[in-house]
Amino acid sequence: MRILVSTVDGGAQLRPLPDSAEAGREGGAGAAGRVAADTPAGGTVPAAALPGRVRELETAHRPRWVWADTASVYPPLLRAGVRVERCQDLRLCHAILRHAAASAGSEIATSPEGPWDHHPADPDHEPTLLDAVAPELGPEDVLAEQVRQDAAVEAATEPGRLRLLLAAESAGALLAAEMAHDGLPWDRDVHDRLLTELLGPRPAPGGRPPRVEALAAEIRQHLDAPGLNPDSAPELLRALHSAGVEVATTRKWELVRHDHPVIPPLLEYKKLSRLLSANGWAWMDTWVRPRPGAARSRFHPDYVPGGVVTGRWATSGGGALQLPKQVRAAVAADPGWRLVVADAAQLEPRVLAAMSHDTAMARAAQGGDLYQGLVDQGIVDTRARAKVAMLGALYGATTGEAGQLMPRLLRAYPRATAVVEDAARTGERGGVVSTWLGRTSPPPPERWWEARRRAADADATGEDTRRARQLARDWGRFTRNFVVQGTAAEWALCWMAELRLRLRSMGAARGDLSSPDGTATGPHLVFFLHDEVIVHTPAELADDVAAAVRGSAAVAGRLLFGDFPVDFALDVAVVENYAQAG
Repeated sequence: MRILVSTVDGGAQLRPLPDSAEAGREGGAGAAGRVAADTPAGGTVPAAALPGRVRELETAHRPRWVWADTASVYPPLLRAGVRVERCQDLRLCHAILRHAAASAGSEIATSPEGPWDHHPADPDHEPTLLDAVAPELGPEDVLAEQVRQDAAVEAATEPGRLRLLLAAESAGALLAAEMAHDGLPWDRDVHDRLLTELLGPRPAPGGRPPRVEALAAEIRQHLDAPGLNPDSAPELLRALHSAGVEVATTRKWELVRHDHPVIPPLLEYKKLSRLLSANGWAWMDTWVRPRPGAARSRFHPDYVPGGVVTGRWATSGGGALQLPKQVRAAVAADPGWRLVVADAAQLEPRVLAAMSHDTAMARAAQGGDLYQGLVDQGIVDTRARAKVAMLGALYGATTGEAGQLMPRLLRAYPRATAVVEDAARTGERGGVVSTWLGRTSPPPPERWWEARRRAADADATGEDTRRARQLARDWGRFTRNFVVQGTAAEWALCWMAELRLRLRSMGAARGDLSSPDGTATGPHLVFFLHDEVIVHTPAELADDVAAAVRGSAAVAGRLLFGDFPVDFALDVAVVENYAQAG
């Protein structure tokens, strides 16, 4: 059962819908229109009564909730202690269907841009139950979009894959909202101690900690620049040039190539300054808040599902995707609870083996360490060189050690390398490529096509030709990686979606999933980084959670790749704080 949620004056309209396959068989809009809004599960509900009504329907029917935007609708439900199992996020699904090659002929793909192509942009806006994607969208607009999406999927070249992608993307939206609401358990005292050990005591506002200030003084001395502000890139470049250090940037990779006494303290200064700005005291005051009744505070990240073009997540604040090792000990479970930390080992190469059905590469992945598997098969002589070779294949390296090793991979794994090589050639021609489930890459930008047209002119110069070729190679590297990174993101979404359902079942067996104030009472996901997850769980359930994490990875592999024999190996640790996971 599906229930469409749309806003009306002072409340929300609930409209039961047929399942998507049924709607497709019976004519899409006509089938949806024949389901009355005033059936027992439908009707108009005042805003204040909506959480209770959603809870009732969730318990009675376990529907798939269809709404405009999870990021707007779900947080208020969470604050009211209501958690739903499934949804269809029309905004996220629209973005996929609009650009997917599999649905290129659909109304969604061919219509002019409209309100569904944009997302509310006010970062200070507190979402309410009555928010929609755009204020001009009413109940009939939301219904019409849902009908268009059903039609686009049913007419797609591979509807099953696309349907799975939309379900996984929508599940990710629920997870993002739940993780932002629940927060990552955080020990502020440990964080303060770690910062003090590394940087010195907390400085006055606008000042530098003692260790950072001492390094700044050392840098000024080595460069004979007493007034230098090391945080100013132009000033630092001028001072380095005056001291005979000829660098074009102040990036680490360029600085380490030079032998000068200023380099070691400058690199240390940059590392500690980065920690101070990204995860220092000001960051903690902004993003880590006390949780009433809990022993630990909580870090509340702002995840953006599908925020990267490949489908990977991004964040719009807090830097959840970049928690450095220096502060991970502050990520600490509540007393009586544990953290189950899991990451998928060498995920992208395993995904490549599965999507290409390269059995030789899949055999190398058996046993847990794919890179060692390459050594055992005699492809390369060391694990380090195996890693260089595989990453070179994924990212299109043509020079250096990776370029030298590439012919060995081509001979050993012709099916796997053909997938990325074909994707690269397609990109170089200006074409688009798709992931396993159907997310499609964008076409090259206009400047790319302009360079190509310029190189084809009769009066084109050698520089015009070189620039066009370089842009083509660059775009080919993008499409080469897109198909693998995007498919890995799909696997990760399916992994998390399955794990979320298993954790819900474990939590439901203990009672309500959350307390009246919205606090999660059972095991729940609290962190996600591309191929790594953290679950916060009561200690007595930790081993069961670890088994659920592994089982969910196996299910994700079968959902995407059927019975193809590739192992998705996980490193799983049950710990009291994140640093203990290694």
